[in-house]
Amino acid sequence: MNHQIERTETEPARGSELQAAEFSRILLIKPSALGDVVHTIPVLVKLRARYPHARIDWLITPENAEVVRRHPALSNVVLFARRDFSKRGQKWRAILGFFDLLKQIRRAKYDLVVDMHGQVRSALFALISGARVRIGFDRPIKFSRTISAEHDLKNIPNRGWRGAREGSWIAYTHRIPIPTLDVHAIDRYLWVGSLLGFDDEPPDLAIHLSPKTVRNVQQLLEQHGVPASKPLVVLVPGTIWETKHWTIDGFAGVARHFLREGFAVALAGTNRDQARCRQIAAAAPGTTNLCGITTPADLAALIQRAEVAVTNDSGSMHVAASLGKPMVSVFGPTNPVHIGPYQRPESVVRVDLPCSPCNYRRLIQCPFGHACMKQVTSAMVVERAQKILATAGAAAEK
Repeated sequence: MNHQIERTETEPARGSELQAAEFSRILLIKPSALGDVVHTIPVLVKLRARYPHARIDWLITPENAEVVRRHPALSNVVLFARRDFSKRGQKWRAILGFFDLLKQIRRAKYDLVVDMHGQVRSALFALISGARVRIGFDRPIKFSRTISAEHDLKNIPNRGWRGAREGSWIAYTHRIPIPTLDVHAIDRYLWVGSLLGFDDEPPDLAIHLSPKTVRNVQQLLEQHGVPASKPLVVLVPGTIWETKHWTIDGFAGVARHFLREGFAVALAGTNRDQARCRQIAAAAPGTTNLCGITTPADLAALIQRAEVAVTNDSGSMHVAASLGKPMVSVFGPTNPVHIGPYQRPESVVRVDLPCSPCNYRRLIQCPFGHACMKQVTSAMVVERAQKILATAGAAAEK
């Protein structure tokens, strides 16, 4: 969809003047989560193309910094250690670090800030920068029925993202209007281009990993008995929402199939996913469990090494899409048209139920026993993975 962005009442200059303006010190704000960071990479690339000689920094959490640090379009990362606030005995240290971060942002003298996060804290960063141009999304719009010619879901959004939150829009000199909610997140982020005059090239989602990260992951695999010559399948069964989890039996069934076919199978995830990964590994003997011992950058290198990745709707799915890897993602409560693997509809497996997508986060909210995920079988996912692998293999031979 191509939605034109019109000037809002808060803009101090005409939109055409902003498109013609030059900026030399730019701050991009999108600290987390992993999937949202990946969605923001095309904005970084467009900023670099538009301002080839500018300093472009990215305010980001330390755990996600290594995913973007090596990107050739980026000048520097500005670290926001958000997790320190939840650590016992470190709250005051975190607060002092937060004020040091504000001083760092102020001293950088940015003249353009692009806030893709849209919360009160990110708006504070934008304000404290003193930048003469601060851009973010407009205030939330009302949910309304949308009929899209681009997909079958005929989505009626009634929960989820609908604009900048917590009054953050007040901090911006220029706001990105929201003409529709029926659009993929990457395309939505790129609406900022109508204000700044981005080019019309297709979005570039590529992740650039350091050779050290790639080597470390290969060494990790070898330590667990997976040589470089062994074809690999990566399963990432974790996600934050309870309702987005595909079943333990489903992932285990996929693992058993590929183990029988001679693949190595590795499980990956964060500390919160360890219980799920242990259950899957127990149900599929021979699976390598790397859950809890990889960083987001390691995860990207692990997926890059794999023949195919199988995920829920999660950050790992977006990483696989950005790397251009064969992948299958199981969807239920969320809309793959809005937040699925970008321009990869063939990678989505879901069952067509009238209640899906619902955007419920917790299982207790679901009145149908999590049917949208329980009805997706391992056979369905294996069949789709085999088809995608066959297609990728045929393309590689041409």
